[in-house]
Amino acid sequence: MKSMSVFFKDLGASFKKPKVIIPILVVLFIPVLYSGMFLTAFWDPYGKMNELPVAVVNEDTGAEYEGKSLQVGHDLVDELKKNDDFSWRFVTREQADKGMKNNEYYMKIVIPEDFSSKATTLMDEQPQPAKLIFEPNEGYNFLASQIGGTAVKEIKSKVSAKVTEAYTETLFDQVEKISGGLSDAGSGASTISDGAVQLDEGALKLKENLAKLVQGTNQLQNGVTPLEEGAVTLSKGAKDLQGGASSLASGLSQLSAAQKQLEDGAVKAQEGGAQLNTGLQASLQGAEKLQAGLTAAEQGSAKLQTGLEASLQGSGQVAEGAKGVAQGLEQLAKASPDLAANPELAKLIAASKAVAEGSQQVAAGQQELVHGARELHGAHGQLLQGSGELVQGQQQLAQGASQLASGQEQLASGLKQFGAKLSEAATGGQSLASGAAQLSGGAEKLQGGVGQLSGGVSTIASGSKQLAGGAGELKDGMDKLASGSGELASKLSEAAEQTSGVKKSDELVNMYAKPIEIEEHKMNEVPNYGTGFSPYFLSLGLFVGALISTLVVPTRGSSVSEATGWNRFVSRALAFTGMSLIQSILSAALMLYVLKLEVQSVPLFYFFTFATSLCFMFIIQALVTWLDNPGRFLAILMLIFQLTTSAGTFPLELIPDWMKVFNPLLPMTYSVSGYKAVISSGEFGVAWQNLGVLAGFGVAFLILTMLYFLRREQPGTASMTTAEA
Repeated sequence: MKSMSVFFKDLGASFKKPKVIIPILVVLFIPVLYSGMFLTAFWDPYGKMNELPVAVVNEDTGAEYEGKSLQVGHDLVDELKKNDDFSWRFVTREQADKGMKNNEYYMKIVIPEDFSSKATTLMDEQPQPAKLIFEPNEGYNFLASQIGGTAVKEIKSKVSAKVTEAYTETLFDQVEKISGGLSDAGSGASTISDGAVQLDEGALKLKENLAKLVQGTNQLQNGVTPLEEGAVTLSKGAKDLQGGASSLASGLSQLSAAQKQLEDGAVKAQEGGAQLNTGLQASLQGAEKLQAGLTAAEQGSAKLQTGLEASLQGSGQVAEGAKGVAQGLEQLAKASPDLAANPELAKLIAASKAVAEGSQQVAAGQQELVHGARELHGAHGQLLQGSGELVQGQQQLAQGASQLASGQEQLASGLKQFGAKLSEAATGGQSLASGAAQLSGGAEKLQGGVGQLSGGVSTIASGSKQLAGGAGELKDGMDKLASGSGELASKLSEAAEQTSGVKKSDELVNMYAKPIEIEEHKMNEVPNYGTGFSPYFLSLGLFVGALISTLVVPTRGSSVSEATGWNRFVSRALAFTGMSLIQSILSAALMLYVLKLEVQSVPLFYFFTFATSLCFMFIIQALVTWLDNPGRFLAILMLIFQLTTSAGTFPLELIPDWMKVFNPLLPMTYSVSGYKAVISSGEFGVAWQNLGVLAGFGVAFLILTMLYFLRREQPGTASMTTAEA
């Protein structure tokens, strides 16, 4: 008997029994119900988030920031009112707590009263972040609380952007102020640079003049040394002059006294001349005495002439020395203005001039005295010669008596004049001695002053050298200041130009608050939750449908008693193939036309669904055919392992390592991967590759089923057992 005849007879027998056909019809819709119900319920759960009630409590009292009112909590509430991410319920704290307790809200978001004030602490030494209080009702629904946590993170980003906008506006305001300040600073720095250049030029002049000062002080120091030596010599000469003047005054006093005696003698000689006529004897004696007196007078007049000549020479030297001292002091006063202001120096210069003038007057008087002394000496010589002739020529005495009387009269008159001049010379000598004493004292003071002047000049020279060195350092510093101030002005101007280009605008503030926009390019885009989980739930529904099919379709028996094992194998294989075909068509149609699943290839989607269902059907058929109910238990155990290891929900990398071992060994791994290629990625090569693995699983387990029937060639019973029904 042919195997197809056995199949159709078994099929006809099933349709004659309502208890058999009805369960079969129900089982055909198991994959549709399983995958369809799951996917319909979770097709796009995020699309109805606006129906999820969430309580929002705003307790923010606001704050002031940089003169502006900051109402971050109020702005957040306005933002939430604009979107429908959740069913926002803006309530009080008491209403929110009561609603959470009564499971009216899935979560609660509280905006604290210090939310805005803490948002203004960014520039404080210890900034405090603003906090949102998120209270999920995890006991009410854990998944809703997890979704709410993600939403709160998004809210946090929006609020942060708003706060950043406020910060950015303030920052740009400050940048504009800084730009103006930098411009003013640049102008000020330019002024500083110009002043530094002028100051640098002044420092250069100061350095040059200080160099001249150093040179002048060196010359002054060199000139003070001879001056100091000259002052010492002057002091010594003044002392010698004082001694000579004192001697001169004493000699002139003695000479004046001798002149009076000479004058008296001349008077007596005149009287004797008058008596000469009366007695030659008396005249002869008088002539002898006269001769002796004239001899003494001649010697005295010679000494007087010598002393007067020496005095005249000393007076000339004193006058020249005093004149040189006065000129030296005047030159010194001209060379040193500070010294010229010293009143002692002025007195000294005046005294030197007075000494010079007095010395000149003394010299003039002495010149006259020398002339008179010379005449006196000549007269004495003549008298001495006359007295000799008088002694020798007594006979001529009478004749010359009258001449003698006349000469004696002239002598008396000359002696009177000589006495008057000698008295004046004595007075001048005393004045000269007094001036010489003053000159000596002034010379000593001059010597001390010149010594102090020398020390001061040395100090000035040392200080001027240090000042010149400091002026050099000042010049170097001013060069650096001029260069640095110029660079500062340039940099400040550049900074002002750069910052002046920063203009605050709403677009610029928004850019700083949200500097990054994400441009999303999805690869193998999955439009919704249901599309992403379709490979998993389709595979799961087809596997469950195949498992339940073994409960309503006989796996071993046949309604044809004469059927061989091969006939029964073919009949059962065709029956389960038909079940798979109908289940796969119904499931694919539901996904495509009811749930509007978008796939990369509709024919391939139908074919892959049928191949997957047929693979699962042959696997479960073999297990149940060989083991009956224990085989179903193994199928359920396989289903459990596949639920976790097929990577249909969480990625394979996230499951425990010991479970990863089962991933390549179970067929749902390949059905899920193939569905992803057919539905989303369009990688048909991957789909055909997985299809080949599924075909290998199906053929291998179909062969196991065939081996079972070939080993049991005894005819099947004429009717199905109760368990198989």
